[in-house]
Amino acid sequence: MSTTHTTAGIGTFTARPLDPLKDAELLHGWVTHPKAAFWMMQDAKLEDVERAYMEIAADEHHHALLGLHDGTPAFLMEYYDPAHRELVGLYDPEPGDVGMHFLVAPTGTPVHGFTRAVITAVMAHLFADPTTRRVVVEPDVGNKAVHALNAAVGFEVVGEIAKPEKTALLSVCTRESFEEATR
Repeated sequence: MSTTHTTAGIGTFTARPLDPLKDAELLHGWVTHPKAAFWMMQDAKLEDVERAYMEIAADEHHHALLGLHDGTPAFLMEYYDPAHRELVGLYDPEPGDVGMHFLVAPTGTPVHGFTRAVITAVMAHLFADPTTRRVVVEPDVGNKAVHALNAAVGFEVVGEIAKPEKTALLSVCTRESFEEATR
């Protein structure tokens, strides 16, 4: 499924399937950048990134897409079935739940509103699938910037959960909440 989302004054966003080998060098620079500390791959070697995304590519319940801004790689998007990955045993999934992660590429020339445009494009992509009823996220409790972005696109906090690698803030966004927040 391919979608296009345009944000006035910022540009057009699309996504393509991630190629774990061809895209690994690009991703390595993104996930090891200090800005990506919450991605928890700061010390990853190129081979670690290749391996991690090969595993995702082989997993029927987890998917990775490379996000493009006006045709140029600009963000990473992952989505997964929380009944089978990431949140198993940590909350009660509902039919139509989709888990999501996103990472915006580091840049030396930030554009005001860019990250919000990216999360909006990611959410629009997920809700383009009519079977998606809710998007579920579990960012680190300390990631205040992403909590604000999540709220801006309609996420509501469910509560803190203890994951093996972090204390997370479980939040959900319904299709209706997203549409209301992004009108």
